[in-house]
Amino acid sequence: MALVTGGSRGIGAAISRQLAQAGAKVAVNYRGGQEAAESIAGEIEGLAVQADVSNPGEAKELIERVESELGDIDALVNNAGVTRDTLIARMTDDDWQTVIDTNLRGTFNTARAVSRKMLRRRAGSIVNLSSVVGVHGNPGQANYAASKAGIIGLTKALARELGSRGVRVNAIAPGYIATELTDVLNEEQRSLILQNTPLGRLGEPEDVAGAVRFLCSDEAAFITGEVLLVDGGLGM
Repeated sequence: MALVTGGSRGIGAAISRQLAQAGAKVAVNYRGGQEAAESIAGEIEGLAVQADVSNPGEAKELIERVESELGDIDALVNNAGVTRDTLIARMTDDDWQTVIDTNLRGTFNTARAVSRKMLRRRAGSIVNLSSVVGVHGNPGQANYAASKAGIIGLTKALARELGSRGVRVNAIAPGYIATELTDVLNEEQRSLILQNTPLGRLGEPEDVAGAVRFLCSDEAAFITGEVLLVDGGLGM
């Protein structure tokens, strides 16, 4: 079975659907937006579970509840994330800490909680959602870039730490994907992105979900510690 954090909207919803279509039982985690989470869970015959993964206690309880109701977690997808974009001269302590806590600390909290049982079973896959911004940086996103770069470092460290017990850890770094986060781009920003993207379009949530499904599957059994850019070539 699979647990998708932030699994009720956008990329997370697409991941939840694709994993369910691949035959997995799926737990859809959400912090807010209960209605959307329960809608996705109902659609895929999964389980909607509320928890703030930036809180270590709630992350631990999330893992325990999902395993008690659906069984052992074979795949953990850390997708929960937020943005608080602004130039660093204007960035508040709260802007910084909120993004780091949700994106990076949340990934750490759930990975730590799920890894113990995965190690005992000598099997499991963890897929962490980073970003092309974490690889190349972006003005106005110092907090987001730092959190997503941190996820890449965490992924590689965990891959080395857990690999001897058969647990795989990989990251996906999406480019600009057509979601609520990119809806706020103006025409000039969108045009510039498309000019720098060899495939000439924004990605779709399903593009990322397909890559996640692959890394969770047995087809990726000899892949760990990798960062897969799903960005239309933007990050070359």
